[in-house]
Amino acid sequence: MMAKPGFLPLLAGALLPAVVGAAEPDPPQLVPVAVLAKAPAVDGNLADWGKDGWVRVAVHPAVLPSARARFGLDGEDRNHTGSINVELKAGVADGRFFLAARWPDDAADTAYRGWEWSGGRYVEGKARDDMFAVRWHLDGTFDRSMLSANSYRVDVWLWSAGRSNAQGLAEDMLHEVATREIENAAEYAVQGVGTVYIKKHRDAGDPLYKTVRPPKTQGTARIESFELNPKAAGSTTDVQAKGVWKGGFWNLELARKLDTGHADDRPFAPGAKITGQIAVFNRASDEHKSVSEPLRFDFGAVR
Repeated sequence: MMAKPGFLPLLAGALLPAVVGAAEPDPPQLVPVAVLAKAPAVDGNLADWGKDGWVRVAVHPAVLPSARARFGLDGEDRNHTGSINVELKAGVADGRFFLAARWPDDAADTAYRGWEWSGGRYVEGKARDDMFAVRWHLDGTFDRSMLSANSYRVDVWLWSAGRSNAQGLAEDMLHEVATREIENAAEYAVQGVGTVYIKKHRDAGDPLYKTVRPPKTQGTARIESFELNPKAAGSTTDVQAKGVWKGGFWNLELARKLDTGHADDRPFAPGAKITGQIAVFNRASDEHKSVSEPLRFDFGAVR
């Protein structure tokens, strides 16, 4: 498989949520959505959630090593997560959906890229922050993989330890996957399918952070490659999120209105069963992540 030049940068933070080359998945694992007596504080302290009722969800490398050459991916394995279990718990209170997640990680990686002075100029650093993503089926024929013959759209929440966490938010995006041509989309030529087009849209509004270009003259040894946007607003800021690393685990809470009224968000209707999926990045990006099989979030208890 050959990728269009610039494909991987366009997919930074996007999901390739299938374990490419793996066997057919089992039916979606059920994640019950409870009616909470009280809205938990979104602060990364999971004490509000209690000890019982957690759902254990397995995540595995998104791309198997045996499939890398076949799909035109580089041979270096930069997936530092491997196969782990993520504990999830979901609930609704005061018209908002809450999701708690806990997973093992050897360290809190909060540095992201950065510009480092080397050889008489600033070069981009290799550091990557930890991330956690959830994608929600919007429309079309959902597939556990982005590299498939199905065309569909997903609402994506992306929390990053070094960027969005500082603002208490997750990035809110929409990803579009299709076999028909999409203007300015990344392209993959997939054997037996043809060309798959993938486009990542940031939700409407001012973004959470902005890219910083380095100066041409030397200053400090390292300069951040992004700056937080204090004026971030709009649909892109719909998802509240806070993570805390403690004792070898990330503890993360996310929250959003059941229905934001925005066309780029998936509404959570009472009684609905909604397909979702999670991904864990340990100081990694692009396809170097571990992902779950599709999950079925059951809002049957919500009235």
